[in-house]
Amino acid sequence: MSHEPALMGLPWPDWKELSLPFPLFQDALLSLGSVIHIAGFQRAVKEALSAVLPKVETVYTYLLDGESRLVCEDPPHELPQEGKVREAVVSRKRLGCSGLGPADLPGKPLARLVAPLAPDTQGKAGPRLSFLQVHCGQLSDSEEWSLQAVEKHVSGARAPVRWGLLKTLITSCGKMIWPGSWTDLAPLFIPASQLQQETQASRCCLLLVSEDNLQLSCKVIGDKVLEEETSFPLTTGRLGRVVEDKKSIQLKDLTSEDVQQLQGMLGCELQAMLCVPVISRATDQVVALACAFNKLGGDLFTAQDERVIQHCFHYTSTVLTSTLAFQKEQKLKCECQALLQVAKNLFTHLDDVSVLLQEIITEARNLSNAEICSVFLLDQNELVAKVFDGGVVDDEVRHGRAEGLAGQSRPLSRSPEVIGVAELVNKINGPWFSKFDEDLATAFSIYCGISIAHSLLYKKVNEAQYRSHLANEMMMYHMKVSDDEYTKLLHDGIQPVAAIDSNFASFTYTPRSLPEDDTSMAILSMLQDMNFINNYKIDCPTLARFCLMVKKGYRDPPYHNWMHAFSVSHFCYLLYKNLELSNYLEDIEIFALFISCMCHDLDHRGTNNSFQVASKSVLAALYSSEGSVMERHHFAQAIAILNTHGCNIFDHFSRKDYQRMLDLMRDIILATDLAHHLRIFKDLQKMAEVGYDRTNKQHHSLLLCLLMTSCDLSDQTKGWKTTRKIAELIYKEFFSQGDLEKAMGNRPMEMMDREKAYIPELQISFMEHIAMPIYKLLQDLFPKAAELYERVASNREHWTKVSHKFTIRGLPSNNSLDFLDEEYEVPELDGTGAPVNGCCSLDAE
Repeated sequence: MSHEPALMGLPWPDWKELSLPFPLFQDALLSLGSVIHIAGFQRAVKEALSAVLPKVETVYTYLLDGESRLVCEDPPHELPQEGKVREAVVSRKRLGCSGLGPADLPGKPLARLVAPLAPDTQGKAGPRLSFLQVHCGQLSDSEEWSLQAVEKHVSGARAPVRWGLLKTLITSCGKMIWPGSWTDLAPLFIPASQLQQETQASRCCLLLVSEDNLQLSCKVIGDKVLEEETSFPLTTGRLGRVVEDKKSIQLKDLTSEDVQQLQGMLGCELQAMLCVPVISRATDQVVALACAFNKLGGDLFTAQDERVIQHCFHYTSTVLTSTLAFQKEQKLKCECQALLQVAKNLFTHLDDVSVLLQEIITEARNLSNAEICSVFLLDQNELVAKVFDGGVVDDEVRHGRAEGLAGQSRPLSRSPEVIGVAELVNKINGPWFSKFDEDLATAFSIYCGISIAHSLLYKKVNEAQYRSHLANEMMMYHMKVSDDEYTKLLHDGIQPVAAIDSNFASFTYTPRSLPEDDTSMAILSMLQDMNFINNYKIDCPTLARFCLMVKKGYRDPPYHNWMHAFSVSHFCYLLYKNLELSNYLEDIEIFALFISCMCHDLDHRGTNNSFQVASKSVLAALYSSEGSVMERHHFAQAIAILNTHGCNIFDHFSRKDYQRMLDLMRDIILATDLAHHLRIFKDLQKMAEVGYDRTNKQHHSLLLCLLMTSCDLSDQTKGWKTTRKIAELIYKEFFSQGDLEKAMGNRPMEMMDREKAYIPELQISFMEHIAMPIYKLLQDLFPKAAELYERVASNREHWTKVSHKFTIRGLPSNNSLDFLDEEYEVPELDGTGAPVNGCCSLDAE
């Protein structure tokens, strides 16, 4: 038989010979042409065959399912894979036979003829449109003609049927992918409604499979949207096996627990059910279960219904998974935006932990739809509820660290340390918290952990600031200058410098010879003599309080004490008077230099920068990253005194001058670090070679640094007795630091180790490499400073003689300089026989 049923091979029959009237024959053919649904198509084919072959006793219509399965719906059975009927299908031609037994067809034996109908409809012509018929008895020419006419119309009818089904599916796909339908329920509502119509089920739904394959969820049943999403686990029951095996099941395959869960979800008793897995074509994983319940008419669901569902999702599964993926991304985007808003809300409440925790509770409820939320902070080995169910608790709720917490709990951590636990109880719109809720809670807990950690740290910082403020207040209280002190200081007015000593403005004058009680007035006298008090309109009581506060700000180490600061300040005054600094620097620069000399070693502890870093002191923690630890601390202390009530001598400065004064003080005090001096030494040499240029700002800065260093080392420019006693003070302080370093298990430098230090050689090295080059530069820039260089060189010669005597006589066992008695004494160059204050009670000679 040809692939196209040709009627030309048979003579045109006489209408009278037809087995039925022509109008009935015409109606039978027209009914085939009007079919657009599968169910109607199968019925129309059977009726057409019965009409054109009225003598036919039985008609079986088989529909092709897949590649080889042929299924008949009335009565329901599948064509055997062997036998005469299957042979006719394979050979695609009519076969005559002596009869068909039970192995070929169900029911009683039939005879003689098996014929495949319309071979072109047996292939992949469309979903289940192929069929074949079995006829017993010999066909007449008119019956043959009628049969071929039916075959032709069947072939033509399959296209409308196929198009009708495809049209419905395409319409469903269009609704699912139309942007206006991208809601949470669109991809569930449309397929469920479509399946309900196609399978004649009373209810249909899609059960979505979670990403971890642990639970099913349902939001829509047919055309009804559930008030609350229904979820149940996949770990038990037969529905989980459907996901694993990817095979359909019916009601009889379910466990009683499954039936109870489904009946609870549907709100009715189950009479029949068909559950078909929906497989993603991209991942080959089950993404949903399509379920049809209670077929109308009380019948059971058939294989045809299963094929309808499978065929529906053959076209719509990709759209379904894509739409769900899109919605997931949209949801994630919304959740990310929500988390960003959460972060904003949380980080605006860092100042109060309780308020922050209440904000965390509010945000956690909004994100997870939890009924109860609590936050427990870890306190040693217990969890303490600071905020319970949204309110701050009066009596803390405590749980042991090993005890469990009911509900959804997430650790609040700043990796790797856990600082607390957030507990979410009773999901409002579902029976339990989903994997998505858990992932969201994890992300949320990170923000919470960071914010709580910062809040606790903020609290600690505030407490530290309060303690520091109290300590500062206590320090300032003990440093506080009473009204009687500054009143007594100013009682007789500011004393002229000439009244202090006739040689007070001479390089030969030793400031340490002045009694310490008179040094504050000497400071005021120098400031007045330099005309700073009048030029800057400084309030005298404020200046007096400032000077007394600075004096009290010095501790009492052997060398770096107030007398050292006074000596350095006096040398600055000497430079101003003898080198005419006003021709080189601006008045504000000279004023800043003098005040910096007063403050340059405030709160010195008798140890250097290296010791602060090695001992990991508080000062090192504050300033080590910037370098010059002690110098920065000295400047900070100076600012603290200026900020003390009644001590701000710059109070009347303009904003610009005030800022410049502080900047100058900072730079000048930092220049007292010898490491800084060594860094700029080449620049100083270059400036001395080319000559000082007053219009060059860099020269101003370099000169201020050089002057500060020369002031700081000014004890080396005094007489031998002063230099010798100053060396003893310095090494006493050095050896004290060396002892501390040994106690810490460190090895001190040679100059700080009382057991190894050879003081004469150390002093000679210091003068040759540090002091003499400094005063040589000063001499090059200021010829009047030549005597300073000469005096330093003379003191170096004295140390050379002492070293020679050490070599001859041997080093004293205690390595003290007390051995320099009259036997080793050299002529005094101080020009005064007065005792030198601050030098270990120099004996009168």
